Amino acid sequence: MPGWPQGKPAGVPCPHLDEALRCRLFGRPERPAVCGSLPPSREMCGDTREHALHFLRHLEQATRP
Repeated sequence: MPGWPQGKPAGVPCPHLDEALRCRLFGRPERPAVCGSLPPSREMCGDTREHALHFLRHLEQATRP
């Protein structure tokens, strides 16, 4: 990722998200491999967008170097 050779820091929004927090690279070859390695699951996504964002924030904190 430009500017972040080791990946983006935890808590910093991905630079590839649009204003609605949707991935601009989804389905494109330049999408980072780590993004494709996170298949959606019930545990991750829950029933709401808020649940999914909370899960991702927790995952970022848990994997912070």
